[in-house]
Amino acid sequence: MSAFFLSALLLSVAAYIHTRSEDPAMRPANPIADLFWRGLSYLCLAVWALMILRGFYTRHWADGLAALLGSFAVNWWFGYRGPKPAWPGVSMLFGVVGLGLAVYSYLYE
Repeated sequence: MSAFFLSALLLSVAAYIHTRSEDPAMRPANPIADLFWRGLSYLCLAVWALMILRGFYTRHWADGLAALLGSFAVNWWFGYRGPKPAWPGVSMLFGVVGLGLAVYSYLYE
């Protein structure tokens, strides 16, 4: 599995989890952590969109399509499971790892 594909999946899930956690009980108690999570999720969404566009532009069209459809599938799977108390931490972890893989993908792939 390439860093490009894995980063697209992780970034998509990180942004999706944030949008599905409207309930205050599903958000971090610290307002600074909540603000960091919001900013990280918006950054993840923007980088995910750039990754998908880059996949269609610089790679084979099937790579971009696989990343797009894979992102939809993983988001559906997380949505199907329902909200969990650990989601904020998982989202932030996926976001940081996904951003790191995106940088690696831009530099070395």
